[in-house]
Amino acid sequence: MIVLGRITAPYGVKGWLRLFPFGDDPGRWLEMPRWWLGKDEKETSGWRPFAVQDMRIHGKGWLVKLAGVDDRTAAEQLVGHFFGAPREALPATEEDEFYWADLVGLQVVNERQETLGRVKELIESGAHAVLVVTEGEGETARERLLPFVGQVVKDVDVPAGMIHVAWERDW
Repeated sequence: MIVLGRITAPYGVKGWLRLFPFGDDPGRWLEMPRWWLGKDEKETSGWRPFAVQDMRIHGKGWLVKLAGVDDRTAAEQLVGHFFGAPREALPATEEDEFYWADLVGLQVVNERQETLGRVKELIESGAHAVLVVTEGEGETARERLLPFVGQVVKDVDVPAGMIHVAWERDW
């Protein structure tokens, strides 16, 4: 299961939901006939499928209408749930486009070929995504926050398990 975002609030009285997407092009997710929703981002075995009836941009955010969620009370029950889909149900990515789940665990190497660690997670900062890169383990682990932008991320090679960045070890 690939987590795509989170339900943040109900919208109106007819069961619409506000979304916080974990990606740049949520409009493409309408291509998927159903989404799966669950309370726990890490444990996706208990997630339930919902058919997607409609999705649209509203202001700076996104709204979705799911089958069976027909009023505000039903929508309120889903606030805080994560939504996603199995890998095989996701739309194909374009060149230089990645699902966050594909980046987690990749090794991060700088231009001097120094290993900076592995991607632990990504966070959305509002302006852009941020790679959380962890080097080492336990109390001696070092965490770096690298902006996921072209000036920093020079190459992503998912099959090789590597991200090449313009970032120094002592930054």
